[in-house]
Amino acid sequence: MRASDELTALRRALAAETPASSDYDLNPEVELPDNRLLRPAGVLVPVIEAGGRLQVILTKRSSRLKHHPGQIAFPGGKVDAGDADAEAAALREAHEEIGLPSESVDILGALPPHETVTGFTMQPFVGLVTAPFTPRAEPGEVAEIFAVPLCHVADPARFSVQYRRWRGTRRHYYAVPFGPYYIWGATARVLRGLADRMVSA
Repeated sequence: MRASDELTALRRALAAETPASSDYDLNPEVELPDNRLLRPAGVLVPVIEAGGRLQVILTKRSSRLKHHPGQIAFPGGKVDAGDADAEAAALREAHEEIGLPSESVDILGALPPHETVTGFTMQPFVGLVTAPFTPRAEPGEVAEIFAVPLCHVADPARFSVQYRRWRGTRRHYYAVPFGPYYIWGATARVLRGLADRMVSA
């Protein structure tokens, strides 16, 4: 499939309506309080054309970070007071974390919000990178920047359900490994939601 065909399929998938997701989706026994306070965050799912195909840019977080150290993540973060909304936060953080200029991103659409175990409502935005840029990892925040083919993370068959012990209980989660990168948790859950849209749209 050519990049143009992938882009058409991606646009069609983003037009679909699907429910919000959560780190608890595969753990229905967890009871969450209705009055819990969640902090808003925005993340960018940057899509770039390379070699005639579309790829998704991801980051490996620094092992020194408080939240999700060493994990694979989308560029993004919490909504600050100066951000107009979650989309603005996602674009700002992408510029800070990987050196992607906001004016070089065409937002194609949003994926459903995702609740994380760390107390955030994470709003993912899929953006097409429209101009060449030189990736630059933010010191202390990002350990590595890499790209994974869209066809890899858009295929539900690439995903598996795994588990770890967390706070004394077994917690299940999605994983979609790619080469040396173990993509799991919230990032894999958002990508799995996109994959489901891609095959059904």
